[in-house]
Amino acid sequence: MTDLFTDLEWRGFVQVNTPELKAHLARGPVTAYCGFDPTAPSLQVGNLMPLMLLAHLQHAGHRPIVLMGGGTGLIGDPSGKRAERPLLAGDQLAENLARQRAQVGRFLDFGAGAAGALLLDNAEWLVPLRLVNFLRDVGKHFTINIMMQKESVKARLEGGLSYTEFSYMLLQAYDYLHLYRAQHCTLQVGGSDQWGNITAGVELIRRVDGAEVHGLVAPLVTMASGLKFGKSEGGAIWLDPALTSPYRFYQFWLNTDDRDVVGHLKLFTFLSANEVGELGERQRRSAATREAQRVLAGTLTALVHGEDAVRSVVAASSVLFGDFDPRQADDRVFDILAQEVPTARATSTALSLVDTVVLAGLAKSKSEARRGIEQGGIYLNQQRVQDVDKQLAPADWIGGRHLLLRKGKKDYALVRVGA
Repeated sequence: MTDLFTDLEWRGFVQVNTPELKAHLARGPVTAYCGFDPTAPSLQVGNLMPLMLLAHLQHAGHRPIVLMGGGTGLIGDPSGKRAERPLLAGDQLAENLARQRAQVGRFLDFGAGAAGALLLDNAEWLVPLRLVNFLRDVGKHFTINIMMQKESVKARLEGGLSYTEFSYMLLQAYDYLHLYRAQHCTLQVGGSDQWGNITAGVELIRRVDGAEVHGLVAPLVTMASGLKFGKSEGGAIWLDPALTSPYRFYQFWLNTDDRDVVGHLKLFTFLSANEVGELGERQRRSAATREAQRVLAGTLTALVHGEDAVRSVVAASSVLFGDFDPRQADDRVFDILAQEVPTARATSTALSLVDTVVLAGLAKSKSEARRGIEQGGIYLNQQRVQDVDKQLAPADWIGGRHLLLRKGKKDYALVRVGA
């Protein structure tokens, strides 16, 4: 069986690590933590890398800690930022934390047992800190010249860095010290932009308690196209379905570049090396099937939104782009379609096709609608209709209340009766 560290290297989780980490992991179960920023109402796909890293550690018998930054979120991490973040009110942070807690539960097992995950909030120990005591007990172990050499600080000096953000490194280092003492946590993981903060904590623990702890950072995920990972034309891809629908979440992964899909399968699924290798080989032989992308999209959507959501979004996708008969779709599929295509409300099912095309916005006038129908450009529930005198029958309304219209190849509209 491949050892954990070797598997993490193969998957792409290892960019830099402290010496002897591999031996440390091999000696027995360890407790590892990763911090998450609560300044947004949801985690996004950029957070999947550290979540999956914690999940792989847990599957290997180690105990993960998800540390929500309710305390450090009041300060703001300067890492990877060009300007200082606006400081959020405490009640907004609390709401964000509550929403993110539910999301991490999809990736980790918070049950009892030695490897059961913990979810902690650093506000519990940071907010009660007394400033003079903190400076005396923690601040004295940090020199300004060393802090100025950290990449997260150097990158911000030209544009300006407040003392508030400058102090962030000390707070994160103290987090590690607290978790080492309270939970015997000996590993902190994160993205490569966190290396300076992580090593600050490693050094603090060595100085204060004389103990050896470890750090591991993964490279920030990049895309062969040059686009920033986790972004789409509509902005960030969130894990919260209210911010990014399950359909758009699925489509994001389905549209993965052929050059990136094998790497994404390694990072974002639990598939074995053999399984990823076989998918990659089939992808090379027949890229047009996009089998690897379908596996990736289905696996991630199921993990984040559940198996029912996968079935519905696949059906909705097939209705629009494949050969799935919309008359076989249920209300949930039409609810998804209503979020993705223009949707009109009808007060009655007794309509002419011409009036319905106008109502749906696929024609500006009845005469334009008639021309479109006569020329064969209008489809009702994916069936071409050329009868300009057609009156809609009860059988045309799927489930008694849904109509899918299409003009040409790509212009869709949904008409629904009732709420």
